[in-house]
Amino acid sequence: MQFKCHLLKNALLKTTGLTLAMLFVLSIDMAGSALAQTTSANPNALALLDKYTALSESLAHNPYGRPLVLESFESAKMVSGDAYAVLNAPFNVVSSTLKRPSRWCDVMILHINTKYCRASTDNSPSLLNVYIGKKIPQALDDTFPLEFTFNVASATPGFLMVLLNADKGPLGTSDYRIELRALPLPDEKTFLHLHYSYGYGLAGRLAMQAYLATLGRDKVGFTQIKDGAKHRYVGGMRGAVERNTMRYYLAIDAYLACLNQPPAQQLNARLEQWYDANEQYPEQLHDTDKKSYLNMKKAEYLRQQAG
Repeated sequence: MQFKCHLLKNALLKTTGLTLAMLFVLSIDMAGSALAQTTSANPNALALLDKYTALSESLAHNPYGRPLVLESFESAKMVSGDAYAVLNAPFNVVSSTLKRPSRWCDVMILHINTKYCRASTDNSPSLLNVYIGKKIPQALDDTFPLEFTFNVASATPGFLMVLLNADKGPLGTSDYRIELRALPLPDEKTFLHLHYSYGYGLAGRLAMQAYLATLGRDKVGFTQIKDGAKHRYVGGMRGAVERNTMRYYLAIDAYLACLNQPPAQQLNARLEQWYDANEQYPEQLHDTDKKSYLNMKKAEYLRQQAG
């Protein structure tokens, strides 16, 4: 049954003691009681529903040209980014894809700084061995390894939660966390929350600041902050985490969007879609020309497939 926003608003005006998220659960119940029961019993799913309703206006009207909200936070010891988005993909496709470690490697290799990713399911939890480097072709010996543990914390008909954690990273960084939460929306869509964060000590902060003062000095993020009488895009470590959060979100979106292509065409299709999506935000995400990106990524993908 198709969900009607104006009907939900009218119901909210006439109903007391129900949050908008609870009404949303009831609307899902009309489409399938089993799904609503599964969602309502999971506090993480209910929290995500609450976030969806709280962001509904921002998802519909924002500067990104897509249903997306990007948030970031920086403290003395860590920095984090959060992307909330409506995906044009059914939840069952999203869930069946992103609960598999090998699919995450195919997603992550789209990111311009990911040089290699290999999933190992022999251990429990599963592992993702990821190598991070520059925005140019590199030998793996010249890159930084990250070993992520991969856990599917929840996978039900109404909610998906996947957790990736790595203890150590490049430039003195640590405690890398990638968290994905998703739940079904009406009309064959999915609401996604992607969290990306890492920590750092004094040495890591100094190394990151040195990079941001040289090679990354002109890079900015997406959040606008007040600077005197004007506004400017946030820079520094918040800008860096916003750029990477956006890149990972666009990789997920591109991968899912190209699953309906013939298998032989999927790689090229998702590479092109990822690059073109990044180029919609040139001030933040333009790094190289399309031909260079495609040639580099195809070679890196072949290296990844070869083991």
